[in-house]
This record gives sequence, structure tokens and C-alpha cells, in this order.
Amino acid sequence: MNFDVIIIGAGPGGIFSAYELSRLNPALKVAVFETGHELSKRHCPIDGEKIKACIGCKSCSIMSGFGGAGAFSDGKYNITNDFGGTLYEYIGKKKALELMHYVDDINMNYGGQGTKLYSTAGTKFKKVCIQNDLHLLDASVRHLGTDINYVVLENLYKELKEKVQFFFDMPVDSVEVMDDGYSINCKDQSYTCKECIISVGRSGSKWMERVCKDLDIQTNSNRVDLGVRVELPAEIFSHLTDELYESKIVYRTQKYGDLVRTFCMNPKGAVVNENTNGIVTVNGHSYEDPSKQTQNTNFALLVAKHFSEPFKDSNGYGESIARLSNMLGGGVIVQRFGDLINGHRSTPSRIEESFTTPTLNATPGDLSLVLPKRLLDGIIEMIYALDKIAPGTANDDTLLYGVEVKFYNMEVAVDANLETKHKGLYIIGDGSGITHSLSHASASGIYVARNIVNHT
Repeated sequence: MNFDVIIIGAGPGGIFSAYELSRLNPALKVAVFETGHELSKRHCPIDGEKIKACIGCKSCSIMSGFGGAGAFSDGKYNITNDFGGTLYEYIGKKKALELMHYVDDINMNYGGQGTKLYSTAGTKFKKVCIQNDLHLLDASVRHLGTDINYVVLENLYKELKEKVQFFFDMPVDSVEVMDDGYSINCKDQSYTCKECIISVGRSGSKWMERVCKDLDIQTNSNRVDLGVRVELPAEIFSHLTDELYESKIVYRTQKYGDLVRTFCMNPKGAVVNENTNGIVTVNGHSYEDPSKQTQNTNFALLVAKHFSEPFKDSNGYGESIARLSNMLGGGVIVQRFGDLINGHRSTPSRIEESFTTPTLNATPGDLSLVLPKRLLDGIIEMIYALDKIAPGTANDDTLLYGVEVKFYNMEVAVDANLETKHKGLYIIGDGSGITHSLSHASASGIYVARNIVNHT
């Protein structure tokens, strides 16, 4: 079966590539290959009652399928060049922001209308943070919520499936360069195309490394972010979340000079499991619908680790720490902050007596047996620093879930068109190591689609 364009991966980058290609040139024959399920069939079996922990599904519905790992996220689109990736280094800051706003317009047209666009511009909290040796990053944040985000994806899929051919539950084994295009090889059949867009996200990191090796595409070592997810009563951060919703705050530790940052803040949200390459880690969701909201707010505290020669496998380092957590706790471990500081392992009775009721059924344990001392020292420092601007953060009953790991793909060598050394082969989204967010990944999809249409 021959196509003009094949897109590998139906995450944000792949979806917005398909959207723009079909909009600008409906005559193009476009196919999308996705290792996971279509949106309506994406269901995690964990119900908290019969099934309480990850059972290792062949295809993780949280991480794979239409919408990618972002489908069941809290739907935060950060419109900024200050974080979320380095797309602007390839296409320019002005163009990157323009495309992120265009993505926002599409989301509004497909079900996101009425959701709020927050901004840190001109906020008084910037001064308060600086006065306490913390740094609030600038951004506009569109919060769709997990529920509205799903509606937007549902509406996009409803339209796209009439214009684009989708192949779900169809992992791609390899990509082969041919004289006049590319062969996309699956288990039982191969498909050809003139141009190929690879958008496999973070969960496709190992596959991406293998493809780059096979096609002799240069890659550079990236970083891995390691830390915990903090859960506390929503009132503690309400003065920040009511105005800003998401606050990206960075702190430089006094002991080591490491940067610790808040990430993925979910006001009145829930802590959830995540399965990446068979490793269970932790994440957070939040909802726009008040009936689905909780009494807690959660956010990640992450320390970025970059490695130099001779060690290159940053993802392998993160995986080894996550596997240790899985080995000790059978999955995610939860610990009270007071227990951590006092050198005690949290127990089921200690968690049950806590004034903060956990939203995830995790195993009580001791994070000091999992996280390296340097990382844990930095996280503890950051919690005390945040306590100055949000008193109560360092309460004994604040819950810490571990580990949270953000895997970043090796940064793939592409040019200003996000095209590899092989003409017509593009690598976009978080799978490229260039973008680290919904907005940047989506924008990269639009950008490449326009380039393809302009020269076809």
C-alpha cells in the first residue's frame, strides 16, 4: 500500500501533522501508524478495587494510543519558549510562539472553548519568589483538564479518520530508506511512502534509538529528570493555583548547586501510575469538571541530570532508579515528608493516620532507599524553600510519591526543517529529544506538515 506521507505515532506531533496535511492538501494520501489503541478503546484496568496496581498490559493505554501520553494528562498547553523544549533553536522564537498559538486556536475550535488561559505575566508572585531565592518562569498556560482534553481529541479524531487512514495496534518494526521514499515495515506487511514523519514520543525512546542506529542518524545524549510527586491539601497552594494554575518554579540548591523545579502542577487533581517500557512511575492528572476534582493538589519536584563522557545512557540511569522503586514497593512508593525527615519508613498505619488522604493506592515505604542522596537532599531543600511562599508545604503529612521520571529521547540530528540527513524523513515531537511538552510537540507537527505541503 503506497502513501504520500506516513506518520509513525498518533501523539500530539502526529495528530497535528495529520490535521495540517489534510487541511492544506486534502489530495495527499496520508496514513498514521500507532502501536496503541484508538481513543475509545484506551482504558487502564486499574480501578482501585479489583485491580490496584499495574498488570503490564501489552500496550499501556495511559502511554500509547491516539493522543499519546498526553491523552490522559491534565491537558496543559504551555505557550512559552522558556521551557517545554528547544524547538525555537531550530525554527526561531517568533515562529515557535506563533505555531503554539495556532495549536491553541485549533484546540478551542474542537471543544476547548470556555477553558481558561492563565499567565504569569505581571504577577506579584514573581517578586515573592525572587525574595525567597525561587524563580518563577514566564508562560501562558491553557488548561483544558483531562476531561476537556479528551473531548478535543475525540473531536479531532472524528474528523481526521474521514481524511486519514489510521492503523492502530500496529507497531512499526523498522524504517527502510528506498530510492524513491521509505518502507515502513510492520510484523506482517510493509507500506511505502514518499515522505515519513516519525513522532513516537518519550515512550518510543528505545525504538527511536534503534532506528537512528540503523539509518546512521547522529544522536546526542540528553538529560533525565528524576524526583518525586508531592501531594498536599489544595488550600496550601490555592493562592498560586487560583491565579496562575501552573507555576513553574526553579530553585538552585545551596548544598550542590543543582536546579530543582516544580513540574506538572495539578490543582485539586489526582496522582496516577504510568508505565514506560515496563517500568511503573508516577504522574498526575487534574480535571476541569468540579465533580471530578479532589481535595488535594499535586506536582512534581524534579532534578535534571546531564551526563558527560564516558557515560551516555541517561535514560538507563533513570530506569535503574525506577526499577529499584518497583522492586522495593511493587510499583510506586509513598512516604510522608515527616517520616522521610525523621528517618522512618512510612507504614500503612502512618499513611492512614495522615491528614492528607492519598489519591493513589501506592505502597508505603522509604524513598531514601531509592533516590540517590544528592537528589533527595535537593528535593528536601526545595520543599523547605517552597514552604516560605506556600506555608504548609513542609508539613509532616505532605505526601511524596516516587519515583517520577521524565525520560528524554536522545536529541536527534535534524536541520531547520526538522528533517534528517535522509531527504523526506522528519523526526518531531518528544521522540526527537527537541520538544518536551504538548504545545511544542504539536507545534512541531504543524511546522513539518507545512514544509511538506509547500514542496509537494
